[in-house]
Amino acid sequence: MTTTLTPQLRAGRREWVGLAVLMIPVLLISIDNTVLGFAIPAISTGLHSTGVQLLWIVDIYPLMLAGLLVAMGSLGDRVGRRKLLIVGASGFGAASLLAAFSTSAEMLIIARALLGLFGATLMPSTLSLIRNIFDHDKDRRIAIATWAAMFSGGAALGPILGGILLEHFHWSSVFFINLPLIALFIPAAAVLLPESRDPNPGRFDPFSIVLSMLALAPLVYAIKHSMSEGIDILFWASLSVAVVAGASFVLRQLATPNPMLDVRLFANRVFTSAVASNLLSVMGLAGFLYFGTQLLQLVLGLSPVEAALVLTPGLATSIAAGYLAVPIVARFEPRVVVPCALVLNATGMGIVAFTPDHSVAGMMLAFLILGIGLGTAEVITNDLILAAVPARKAGAASAISETAYEFGSVLGTTVLGGLSTFVYGSALQSAIGDRAGRSEFDTLGSALEQAERMSAAAGDRITEAAVSAFDLGVQWAAGAAVVLVLIAAVLTSFGLKGAGRLMPGANAEAGEEAAEEAGAQRSRT
Repeated sequence: MTTTLTPQLRAGRREWVGLAVLMIPVLLISIDNTVLGFAIPAISTGLHSTGVQLLWIVDIYPLMLAGLLVAMGSLGDRVGRRKLLIVGASGFGAASLLAAFSTSAEMLIIARALLGLFGATLMPSTLSLIRNIFDHDKDRRIAIATWAAMFSGGAALGPILGGILLEHFHWSSVFFINLPLIALFIPAAAVLLPESRDPNPGRFDPFSIVLSMLALAPLVYAIKHSMSEGIDILFWASLSVAVVAGASFVLRQLATPNPMLDVRLFANRVFTSAVASNLLSVMGLAGFLYFGTQLLQLVLGLSPVEAALVLTPGLATSIAAGYLAVPIVARFEPRVVVPCALVLNATGMGIVAFTPDHSVAGMMLAFLILGIGLGTAEVITNDLILAAVPARKAGAASAISETAYEFGSVLGTTVLGGLSTFVYGSALQSAIGDRAGRSEFDTLGSALEQAERMSAAAGDRITEAAVSAFDLGVQWAAGAAVVLVLIAAVLTSFGLKGAGRLMPGANAEAGEEAAEEAGAQRSRT
């Protein structure tokens, strides 16, 4: 049997303008994922939040994203990806206003949860629309490089914007930056983006959504609880719920003809390796941004704007590396380029982990090297993820990719942030005794604020002990990040074997399926 493949058409001006429009929600999501970095000290003192509440304020947003991305990707396949983008952007704006006017830690956690809910409606549609808009391989890789550059660049831009705003305004100002972007996006999307949906999506599965949330939320809670309270019955109960719900979710997807998440995609070794690489490398980035922004301000004494400028070179190199990855991967196999990029990522973390005395120059160098590695790896792995599936499965593949990214962000803050908090608390207790167990010493920001109320001698002792304890926590967390990213490098060096040969085959498969679908459509007509 001979199959005639449809020629790949190069993108025109409308497609590239459409890509620019799609970058607005990407920036919204990625900036909001990290914009609280420099606001953490101000929030901890302004809302009098505990250490656990502070972690939930940061984590609830990517947790909701990770738990709902697959569901919203499935919903977009049914109702239309452009329509879901517009609805999600409107809700995102309303939730931003609620967050900006929060008067308690609990209110801010709820607002951040709503931001995650509506953010989940935005992300799957962006990458799947790219897969459907850009037919030509080279155009698609440039578009994905732009997507990845905006994602990683936006993640780094979040703390920078936050730092600049906090230098002049209240911490709530970090949420107002969403509103002008949303006002620009909604009319532009309605005019410039094509509607796209799965022609045969199957039924919507609410029970699978519940199972996915029951798998993720208790897992994150178990990790957080173990860091603050140790391993007890509540830890094991939460972990058991997560394991049972996760196994039930997988079995349900395997038994469904049109699953919400096609877990069979993980049978593809290249696909699985690329997803795992995304998750582990983003864990390192999220951890760095969580403790690094506090270290720059509270330990090294920089203002928010000064601390933001320290991260600027890393932002620039991350974006540049994303675009440079396109010609590099055309010359070298992904199984070589991706592990090398991840080793650079680990090197940046290693500077933080193994430097006895942290400095501004050291932090700038660390983030710059990390940015090069992350920007390179993200573009290549996301292209591999999309190229490994036919176009009709682009929504499922992009949802899995983004779920890995967001869940990596959750785990980075939970595991690495939790580890730094645990080491900080233990070291502080060793230095000042049982006083460290009081809520005003839960975070470095609140401990320093408490020290200011004491006598000079007692305040200096508390400040020195708290800073030393936090510094030790950062070193432990950065060391753990090095291990995680090196594991990702080893996995991809083996898992991406044959990736260069797979990509053309995958595109051929996509073309063949498209031809078959077109033939079936003509037969029905």
